[in-house]
Amino acid sequence: MAIAGGAGKVARHLIPLLIEAGIEAVPLARRDEQLAELERAGAKPRRLDIEKASADDFLAAFDGCDAIVFAAGGGADGNVERKRTVDLEGSLKSIEAAKALRIDRFVQVSVIGVDQPVPSSVGEAWTAYVEAKRDADAALRATTLAWTILRPGGLTDDEGTGLVTLAFEVPRATIPRADVAAVIAACLTNEDSAGRQWELVSGSTPVAKAVSG
Repeated sequence: MAIAGGAGKVARHLIPLLIEAGIEAVPLARRDEQLAELERAGAKPRRLDIEKASADDFLAAFDGCDAIVFAAGGGADGNVERKRTVDLEGSLKSIEAAKALRIDRFVQVSVIGVDQPVPSSVGEAWTAYVEAKRDADAALRATTLAWTILRPGGLTDDEGTGLVTLAFEVPRATIPRADVAAVIAACLTNEDSAGRQWELVSGSTPVAKAVSG
């Protein structure tokens, strides 16, 4: 199973969950030190620079995988262009590669509330980020892939609790990255999560029950 954004914080929580479940984790990263670290963690990393990679590079990165998790992001800085090249174009390239390789399962990590109007006060970079995630989600929904879209609230590095609130729309709140990873892992092993778009924050429902319910 390939993870675009494989060196990111959510992916680093996801990888051990996949390995524990007997799923080969293929995180994609662009730097030598990232690839080495991911290999030491027990994964089978492959090199992919999302912004520079060609369509053939994406095909090579995903070859032999049976599912894709798109968890890449253009960073928290004010680089507006990277919101488009990573968050939107990276997703679109991944979708096209999935279709070409007949990889049906595709889980995408988005962000809460992206279908709502963006306040003018939030700044250009955040607006670009929201618009990129919104358009990427719309493109994925328009496919015939077995997709799941997860839209977490504010991400924290707190220890995971295993308890979440998961629904089409939820009040804005935060969630540990560890719990987002747990929901991704649960979705990958639950066929009923295909075709679902959920917002996701911390709550009181165990992850497995939230995904299956």
